[in-house]
Amino acid sequence: MNEDAVFRALADASRRLLLDWLHAENGQTLNELCQGLDMTRQAVAKHLSILQDANLVSVRRQGREKLHFINPVPINEIAERWIGKFERPRLSALSALKKTLEGEKHD
Repeated sequence: MNEDAVFRALADASRRLLLDWLHAENGQTLNELCQGLDMTRQAVAKHLSILQDANLVSVRRQGREKLHFINPVPINEIAERWIGKFERPRLSALSALKKTLEGEKHD
């Protein structure tokens, strides 16, 4: 995974919005994704290309149309690496507090 590409892709609000839309309804065409955006079709296509390069979106051809699908794996990998390690101490502290309050011994 190229974390730099993922972070760059996620840095743009329009690309995050496209990911939100794909999360809500996966498998949309470029035309469907363009609806409601104040952007040209070419701009949306460029944003989708950046998302594809970061492996956040995959494309499948269906006849003459290309369907876009969200790929949550890179986001999950970032969450595990960057967010998960900060949650562990909090969870351990909560567990110790619970054991203390319930009168159990803890390490």
